[in-house]
Amino acid sequence: MAPGITASEPVDSDVDTATQSTDLRPKLYENVDQNALEKKTSQYLFNYGTKFMKDIICGSKGLYVYTANGHKVLDWTSGQMSCLLGHGHPEVVKTIADHAANLDHLFSGMVSPPVLALGERLCSLLPDGLDKAFFLSTGGESNEAAIKLAKVYTGKFEIVAVNGSWHGVTAQSLSAQYHYGRKGQGPLMPGMHMLPAPNAYRSIFRRPDGSYDWEAELDYGWGLVDQASCGSLAAAIVECVQSSAGVHVLPPGYLRALRAHCGRRGMLLIVDEAQTGVGRCGDLAAILHEGVVPDILTLSKTLGNGLPLSAVVTSREIERVAAERDYCFYTTHVNDPLPAAVGNKVLEIVVRDNLVAHARAMGSLLHSGLARLQSRYLCIGDVRGRGLMAGVEIVADRTTKEPAQELARELAERAYELGVWANLSSHGSFSGILRIAPPITITAEQVQEGLGLLERAFAETPGVVRLY
Repeated sequence: MAPGITASEPVDSDVDTATQSTDLRPKLYENVDQNALEKKTSQYLFNYGTKFMKDIICGSKGLYVYTANGHKVLDWTSGQMSCLLGHGHPEVVKTIADHAANLDHLFSGMVSPPVLALGERLCSLLPDGLDKAFFLSTGGESNEAAIKLAKVYTGKFEIVAVNGSWHGVTAQSLSAQYHYGRKGQGPLMPGMHMLPAPNAYRSIFRRPDGSYDWEAELDYGWGLVDQASCGSLAAAIVECVQSSAGVHVLPPGYLRALRAHCGRRGMLLIVDEAQTGVGRCGDLAAILHEGVVPDILTLSKTLGNGLPLSAVVTSREIERVAAERDYCFYTTHVNDPLPAAVGNKVLEIVVRDNLVAHARAMGSLLHSGLARLQSRYLCIGDVRGRGLMAGVEIVADRTTKEPAQELARELAERAYELGVWANLSSHGSFSGILRIAPPITITAEQVQEGLGLLERAFAETPGVVRLY
């Protein structure tokens, strides 16, 4: 069953609607002292690259998180874009408990039933050519493994990625990441090249009618790569939706064109579906939307429903050659049974409960509501995304598209105060963008609840101009 969906709420008829209380406030950490815990945060926790929120979160259940002060917040980012089925899904909880008690962690060369079950289920759901899988812990780790795999298979070492991308913070993943976190550590991996960001809203590549000319932009980018390359191009890595960059969806045809560019240069194509995979965007995998099969697919975040689980999936031929060339990505938690069991359960629920179609339907409702807000509030410059993944870009002027980061921050804070959490992408490289990616078990009522709270945030934030 899907947490957050209750018998009293209007839901997709194919989604399990077993009754749950609408207020599932957890009791595990009730009656804690917010001020005392806040002091401990600054005293003991290392700053790893983000500003900690003031509120201490003491519970999560269904589609809501709860603070130490009793504030209930609709979680419209699924934790770190990961809790695909919502927090504390009962079947996931049972799977964790069963495996924690009976089959949790093994020597990395041992094989267990949940790993085999996940491999079979995942590969059977993907197109031919994505036939063999192994399982790691994080998205960065899976991309690290994928990049190494491409280098070993091709015998080459140069990697092409896209401006604005986020692939992780390990060595090769970070080197292919053109967003944040690259400074202060000396040289990154050699042979890394960058294509222009496919930002339809802000790109300077325009046709005479003003429309976005992504083909000219992509060709221009590859021209620069060819000039810079030393002749050892191994692979390109790309996200189908650039979430951290501000929820930029690849234009129709872009992924196929990128595939063709790789083919002409003898390169592999790696697609990173950390956030788009397992149904969020209205397809089981976003590659299916374009009908493009990459050489290597990586999954993470959504596959584990918030637990540390990622996957690298490739062809039998790539696996054969890599094994002959002694490819090694042997880690402590590779193919661990407990997280694999969770991933297998997540896929089972998504398919069984028809959650891909549900995400598509709820995504349509979400985007319609956001478009209505855009028509009403002058500071919304752009609304974009696909399925249950959306970006709302806040600007000072719709004509000049001048960023309005401070206004965006105030809007996000007011929305949180009212009871909906929409992550603010506020790094200086981009204007303020509200990122929305709720669990795909969300109901129509909860979509409307969040839209209503966002509407109030816009209406009540000083400086926001309402058009009607």
